Amino acid sequence: MEHGSQGARRPHGELVADVLALLWAADGPMTPQQVNAALDRNLARTTVTTILIRLHEKGTLVRVRSGRGFAYSAADDAAGLAAGRMRRELDGEADRDLVLKRFVSALSEGDEDVLRLLLQQSGTPEDGG
Repeated sequence: MEHGSQGARRPHGELVADVLALLWAADGPMTPQQVNAALDRNLARTTVTTILIRLHEKGTLVRVRSGRGFAYSAADDAAGLAAGRMRRELDGEADRDLVLKRFVSALSEGDEDVLRLLLQQSGTPEDGG
């Protein structure tokens, strides 16, 4: 059975993405009230607070005490979060070599060049030996 109000709701992932984008652009940590006001979507206070708490529990956000509550900021930028997701996916696979082989084989030539350069740079000993 369809509910008319469900069609007007935004997907949860879109709201999370908007919250992250807002925190990445912020000058410092933001309280749930500040996030809610900046989103300007007439959301329930508990909706925003729940999203922030869940993102904190996943390690996506860090929080600091702000009065009797907390203020939140992103633990990393968008690229860092994507890299973390990639690392967790790889860590969850039994055949890491095959996963990496398939990943590399699907890269564009330009991405292969960038990856090759990054691997060469990371393989350079910093301590000289």
